[in-house]
Amino acid sequence: MGSRAGFGDDRATAPDAPPPKGVIRDYVETILVCVIFVLFTRAFVFQQSKIPSGSMENTLLVGDYIMVNRFVYAPTQWDWEKRWIPVRDISRGDVVVFKFPNTPEIDYIKRVIGLPGDRIEIRDGEVWRNDERLEEPYVDAGHRFPREYRAVEVVRPGHLWVMGDHRNASSDSRVWGQLPMELVKGRALLIWWSYPDERENALRPGSDQLAALVRKIVTFPWRSRWSRCFELIR
Repeated sequence: MGSRAGFGDDRATAPDAPPPKGVIRDYVETILVCVIFVLFTRAFVFQQSKIPSGSMENTLLVGDYIMVNRFVYAPTQWDWEKRWIPVRDISRGDVVVFKFPNTPEIDYIKRVIGLPGDRIEIRDGEVWRNDERLEEPYVDAGHRFPREYRAVEVVRPGHLWVMGDHRNASSDSRVWGQLPMELVKGRALLIWWSYPDERENALRPGSDQLAALVRKIVTFPWRSRWSRCFELIR
C-alpha cells in the first residue's frame, strides 16, 4: 500500500509534468481565439455596413445597419459543392453590395435586375426584362423614375444590370453602366439594427460625426427602429 502511494506521489511531482494553466492565460487564449474568429468572419463570411442614402428606400432606410453575406457567392468547381455548402450563383432580385466601378474603395448597394444575356428595357416607368414586365413590389409607386426615361440594353457576359429601389434617387446602371460581376462583395442578408440617422452623415466633418455619435448613444433606447431589427432583406 505504501509503495503504491509513493508511486502516485512520484508521478504527481514528476519534473516533466506540464505546469497547470493560469487563469490569466486562459482568458488571453480565449480572447485571442475570439479575435481570430471575428477577423476571419469579417474577411471571408460577413461584413457589417451602414446605409447612408435613400437609394434603396423603402427596402432599406438611411441609418439601417446591415449584415452582408460575403460567402454566398464564393466560386465553386464541382456541382456537389453547391449541394453541401451554402453557396450559389447571383440571382435576379438579389440585393448585393459591391465596389463602385468608378471608385472601388466605396461600396454601393443595389438590386440585381438583369443577368448576362438579359434584355432590359424601360417603358413609361416600368422595367421589362426579355419582353416581360417585372412585378416589383419592392418599388414604391412614388419612387419610380421619370416617365420620359427610356433605355434598351442587353447585359454583357460577366456583368449585371443593377438598380436602386428608389428609382428617382438612385445612381445605378442607368447612369454609370453595367456592373462587372467580380466587383460584387456579397448579398445583403439582414438588418441587425436601425436608427433614423441623417443622410450622408459619413461625409460630415469629424466634429459633427462625433456629436452625432454621442446623440445616438444617449437616445438609442427610444429612437431605434426596433421593429426593423433582424429583418431579412428581400
